[in-house]
Amino acid sequence: MMATDRGTDGPGTRAALLLLADGRFPAGGHAHSGGVEAAVAEGRVTDASTLAEFCRGRLHTTGPVAAALAAAATAGADPLGLDAAADARTPSAALRAVSRRLGRQLLRAARAVWPAPALDDLAVLRPRGAHQPVVLGVAAAAAGLAPRDAAYAGAYDCVSTPAFAAVRLLGLDPFHAVAVLGRLAGEVDTVACAADAVARRALDEGLDVLPAASAPLLDLGAEAHAVWPTRLFAS
Repeated sequence: MMATDRGTDGPGTRAALLLLADGRFPAGGHAHSGGVEAAVAEGRVTDASTLAEFCRGRLHTTGPVAAALAAAATAGADPLGLDAAADARTPSAALRAVSRRLGRQLLRAARAVWPAPALDDLAVLRPRGAHQPVVLGVAAAAAGLAPRDAAYAGAYDCVSTPAFAAVRLLGLDPFHAVAVLGRLAGEVDTVACAADAVARRALDEGLDVLPAASAPLLDLGAEAHAVWPTRLFAS
């Protein structure tokens, strides 16, 4: 199926997007905190208000990168080139390892749900795992989704992962955590739409036009978190 630059509107494809973005999809995301466990330990996230600040910061730094990589993969950009681009945009060795681990788990789940040659090829070419946003984009294409759908899934994952992890880490009221996501909905829209646009540019102008924003505190926190002797989440 040829991907379009619009959101999905075919029968069943909306459900595929919901499934792919669902935190219960068996891709291992529930075991990760998106960096919020380190932020809680450092005292930077203590309640719903500081969680919202953390999620907003993550959305506007790592969010555009993940969303654009996913959208570009759905649009048909070379997944190996995108994988190298993801590597270059992830300074932390710990986060590179986490992204590939999540990519490997997502690829396994996606191949079971939406069998496709592109997923099989990626498994052969990257047996130890491609970066998660790249796999997300290839999986979205296999599910019949459009690049903008993949961008939405990538952007949403950037905020939903820490929001739900904070419920366990802080004993936060789940209603308050979901309210954080609700208040960020418009910003998720903005990030996803911009990522879709730049992904289409990348097909003509090359992968260097993809976002390369960084979040040094997330990188430093990930490196510290990776060597903790005891932790609740894998990252």
